[in-house]
Amino acid sequence: MKEALFYTQIRDKPNYVRCLLCPHLCIIPPGKRGICGVRENREGRLFSLVYGVVIAEHLDPIEKKPLYHFLPGSTAYSIATVGCNFRCLNCQNYEISQVPKGEGAIQGFHREPEEIVEMALRYGAKSIAYTYTEPTIFYEFMLDTAKEAKKKGLKNLMITNGYISEGAFRDLAPYIDAANIDLKGYTEDFYRKICGGKLQPVLDSIKLFHELGVWIEVTTLLIPSLNDGEKTLRGIASFLVEIGDYIPWHISRFFPMYKLTHLNPTPLSSLRYASEIGHETGLKYVYVGNVPHEDENTYCPRCKYKLVERFGFSVFKNNIKNGVCPNCGYKVEGVWS
Repeated sequence: MKEALFYTQIRDKPNYVRCLLCPHLCIIPPGKRGICGVRENREGRLFSLVYGVVIAEHLDPIEKKPLYHFLPGSTAYSIATVGCNFRCLNCQNYEISQVPKGEGAIQGFHREPEEIVEMALRYGAKSIAYTYTEPTIFYEFMLDTAKEAKKKGLKNLMITNGYISEGAFRDLAPYIDAANIDLKGYTEDFYRKICGGKLQPVLDSIKLFHELGVWIEVTTLLIPSLNDGEKTLRGIASFLVEIGDYIPWHISRFFPMYKLTHLNPTPLSSLRYASEIGHETGLKYVYVGNVPHEDENTYCPRCKYKLVERFGFSVFKNNIKNGVCPNCGYKVEGVWS
C-alpha cells in the first residue's frame, strides 16, 4: 500500500478526498474506495491498495497488445493489478478488472518495480506493457516501474482505455514510449451505458498522447448492434485522420463475453465494412484483429508492397529496412528499431 498521487482533501467535508487521477473525479468518504475499487480513503489520505500487488504477468508478443508499428516481432513483459475505472459489459478480463469493486479483496502477489524490470530483461523482452486491466488505476506502480525500465534501456507500453486526467498523463508521458488506446465507440450514450464512463475525455486523451510524442495506435472492438453502425465508424475514422492519417486503427472482432453473452460474434462482413470505411476516410493503416485476415499485414501506403506479413500474433516477415519501404522508398510511420 502506498499513498496515492493526484488527490486533494475537501475543505468543507472533514476527511473526505477527491481523487484527481481520472475523469471520474471521485469524491471518496473515509473508509471508502473510488469507482476503480483500488484507491481507498484512510482518515483523509488516499492510498493505492495495488502498489506492487501483481495479479498477472506474462511474456507477450507485442502484436498482442496490439501494437503493429512499434518494434514488430519483439516481446513485451506484461503486468497488471486488479481493478479498473470502467465497467465494460464486454470485458474479457472481468475476473480481475471488476473483482475489487465495492470492498472486494485485493488479490495478487508482491513485486517491486526493480523485480519487474529484472524479469523483463531476463526473458529478453524489449519493453514492459502495463495492460490486461486499466493501468491508470495502478498509476504509482506503473510510474515507478517505467522510470526503472528507462534506466535499463527498456521501452514502456500503456494499453489503456484513455480514461486518465491530463495532469496525471503529463507527468507519466516522459516514460511512456507507445500506447494502444481503446476508442470503444463514438457516442456518449455508448460510453455511459456500455463502459460506465464518458467519451470526450477519451478523445481528449488520444489528442494529448499524440501531442506529447507518444506513438499511439487505436483499437475499436466491433460489437454487433452497439457500435458497428456507419455513423460511428466514420466518426472514429474521421477523428483519427484529423489527428494523423498514419495512426493505425485496429478493428477487432467481438466474441460473447461477461454481460454480453446474448450477442453473436462480429460478422466478418462487418469487419470488412469497417475496414473499407477506414481506408475510404483516409487512414493509411487499418487492421482487422481477433480473426485471421489479410488486413493483419502492413502494406506500403504508396505502392501497396507487403511490408510486414503477420498471422495472429506472429510476424512471418518484416521487409521494412531502416523504417523505409524497400520497393518505393516511402518512410513508413512507426518505431521499427
